[in-house]
Amino acid sequence: MKLLDILKFSEEYLKKYSFSKPRLESEKVIAFVLKLDRITLYAYFDMELTLEQKEKIKDYLKVMARKRVTFEELPQEELEKESEKDFSSENRELLLKSMDYLKKNDVLDSKLDVEYIFAHVLNVKRAILSMNLKREITEKEREEIRTLLYKRAKEKKPLQYILGEWEFYGLPFKVDERVLIPRADTEILVEQCKFILKEIENPKVLDIGTGSGAISVTIAKEIPTSTVLGADISLEALEVAVENRKLNDVEKNLKFIKSDVFSNIKDIDFDMIISNPPYIPQEEYEELMPEVKLHEPKGALTDKGDGYYFYEKISREAPSHLKDGGYLAFEVGYNQAQEVSKMMEKNNFDIVAIVRDYGGIERVVIGRKNGEKVVNETN
Repeated sequence: MKLLDILKFSEEYLKKYSFSKPRLESEKVIAFVLKLDRITLYAYFDMELTLEQKEKIKDYLKVMARKRVTFEELPQEELEKESEKDFSSENRELLLKSMDYLKKNDVLDSKLDVEYIFAHVLNVKRAILSMNLKREITEKEREEIRTLLYKRAKEKKPLQYILGEWEFYGLPFKVDERVLIPRADTEILVEQCKFILKEIENPKVLDIGTGSGAISVTIAKEIPTSTVLGADISLEALEVAVENRKLNDVEKNLKFIKSDVFSNIKDIDFDMIISNPPYIPQEEYEELMPEVKLHEPKGALTDKGDGYYFYEKISREAPSHLKDGGYLAFEVGYNQAQEVSKMMEKNNFDIVAIVRDYGGIERVVIGRKNGEKVVNETN
């Protein structure tokens, strides 16, 4: 039972006993038991309470109902039962030691990672972690924290895989080593595509190399009138994508298919084809940081060549699957935008936008099919 459910239950319970302000009294009891400020209580609405916490809340409610007293009027001996040591100093010291441990093991943003790990184990949001450090961290929780810190420090497991979930475009996504971790750069691709798709009635979209489904799910969510198809060669990745489709409630307008690029795609009337393909050259892949190289799927990162294989293939085959005037949108590597643009132009796409990321790198290339037949040059 989550905190919001407990609040509703408590309010209804006190209503039966004719309390004049049952919601306020409920909030006071629950905040006291959980050692939270009442005004921040609803920030924890999805927090799962322990059996012990639920029993304590029920005990206080019963006493209040039986004696017909408000929370402030509870006998002092009742409140003293719950008075416990404030563990803030001890817990903050544990936080600092954890940060130092990650820092010594070359984890770049040790503070952020530690806060996420503590918040994950304590089942609170990172933004309000500091307000939840008064209570004792149990030995079981300490052991889980130690285990996750070891995975991050020694095994170099990415934080996102440790948590099992990451946010993309404000939406939650399940992530593990079957899929690439969604990145902020890809949000720029989604944003640019969304601007175009909003001007198209009932747009039909294909996402090639869907992975976790980050692009497909977000487009389906942001453009409810769209019909989206996500394709990937990896069945394991598609399993994760299906989970994320359900998690974000876009099962009505989003489907997935196993396909090596266009091999299983029969439709020829898409309004837009989007792809964030494997674009890291093999020689650069060898130099990647261990978090990426050891844990993220290689097939989602590199084409094992010069990084242009999928851009060339998709640019060449996309016109057969697009309506006249349809769009092809790519995410590209830090030095690839101009070469990819030439490939698209060679296949009768007019380049309508090259968009830079937050670091000033040309990150997104968008072309529009101009309707002319493509003449493939042969030697």
